[in-house]
Amino acid sequence: MMMALDNKELTLLHKTSREFARKELAPGREENDKHPFGPFFQHTLDQAFALDFFHITLPKELGGVGHGIEELCVVMGNICEEDSSLGGILFTHLLSQEILLRADEENRLKQVAADAKNAADFLIATSAMANPSEGWELPVAKKEGNSYHLTGSIDYVVTGGVARHALIPATIHSETGFSYFWTDLTQQRIDKSDPVLSHGLNACPAVDIRFNHAGAALIGEAQRGEEYFRKAFTPMQLVAAAMASGIMRGSFNEALAYCRDRKQGGRKLKEWSLMQMMLSELSIRLHVSEMLLSRACEAITQGEKGAESAVQAAAFHILSSATELTSDGIQAMGGVGYMKDFGQEKRFRDAGQVQALLGIFPMKKIRFFREFIDSGIKTRNP
Repeated sequence: MMMALDNKELTLLHKTSREFARKELAPGREENDKHPFGPFFQHTLDQAFALDFFHITLPKELGGVGHGIEELCVVMGNICEEDSSLGGILFTHLLSQEILLRADEENRLKQVAADAKNAADFLIATSAMANPSEGWELPVAKKEGNSYHLTGSIDYVVTGGVARHALIPATIHSETGFSYFWTDLTQQRIDKSDPVLSHGLNACPAVDIRFNHAGAALIGEAQRGEEYFRKAFTPMQLVAAAMASGIMRGSFNEALAYCRDRKQGGRKLKEWSLMQMMLSELSIRLHVSEMLLSRACEAITQGEKGAESAVQAAAFHILSSATELTSDGIQAMGGVGYMKDFGQEKRFRDAGQVQALLGIFPMKKIRFFREFIDSGIKTRNP
């Protein structure tokens, strides 16, 4: 994401994350994308942990770095420009962290940060690809004495196979709505499936989990899970948009480099007017998305009136643009664009998968429209 890097700390963060992505992610992108049929890039995950990427927005008093949404979006954009699977892992952890903060669980986060010696210790798995209130089948929690136990299944828990802890949405026995529960995934009363093959973000592993009367702790207050999720939704949707923006930039740069190097009919591809028009359209989409992302970060940071709906609209626009741009990024390279060697087809798959973060994309847009209408906000007359 091209932002005005107006302070030394943000400039350093931009440089560090970009160098990490280019040196550690780009060379292994094709190999890492073979997961779950290939090895998982645990070493890369631990390097990201050592660089404090997982701690980036955690308040300093809780053991984190204490950066804001702008810094986070810069890091996520740089990472996803090269390989968005790591971005998906970071997103899942940060979503869990955001929900815990909304539920006033600072002490739990502080303890986890203090005890973590590696990424697996610190990671918090959750169902990042779903909105738990949209009719998903959830485990049932039953209170027994001073504790709760979970029974039942939940599908597609992102990082559930590599994280030690998880934040699980569940319904409490005989009550309505859902609540969040903290559970240790190493306990024997939890069964995990093999990693689930996904459309994109293949190295961002997810598993289906079955709980057999497994111990769990209630997060925040009972039946307030939807409230905590909704409060985390807008900033995390913007983070998803930053991921999409990074994917777009990677796709554009790949297409541009290819057209600069290859020839057809005795001329370099970039010299043909039709190709110039296609690359121009890609560039316009990219620049508009980066401008929207920068402005949305500013609106959230300054707490502007009406920022929530404006930020969501910007995020949805960027996420839609990403699938369009990555499709054209394939076309710009002709037949080789469909091959894994260049990463374009991976970016196309990843852009579609990122849309599904926090719930089904069409459902999110419909909910946005309904809330927009119900709020009585009118669009500005032309």
